[in-house]
Amino acid sequence: MEKVSIQYLPEIENFINDLNDLLFEKEYFSFYEYASTYVDNLTFFIERELHNFPHKKTPKKLKNFGSFYVFYKPNNRTTWYIFFEKSGNRYLITHLTNNHVKELNDL
Repeated sequence: MEKVSIQYLPEIENFINDLNDLLFEKEYFSFYEYASTYVDNLTFFIERELHNFPHKKTPKKLKNFGSFYVFYKPNNRTTWYIFFEKSGNRYLITHLTNNHVKELNDL
């Protein structure tokens, strides 16, 4: 089986790196460690499960985010949308957002 390659646009990599601090500062989590675990679980999903998870074609209105997307639902309140480009077993993560953002009304 061919190895799966997951890469990120630089701005997505920066967003993920800053997400722990953002979640803690905005008081979504009362302890930094909880925020860190939350982000670790999100990145684990991307790195280990993205290629196994059924993906959908992105609607035309959101194509600037990426050609495909999957969602990750870590709890009852939040769903993360992971947009990407795909070529064989190579994935490029092009956008990462969640259901708390208005732009996703088209999904």
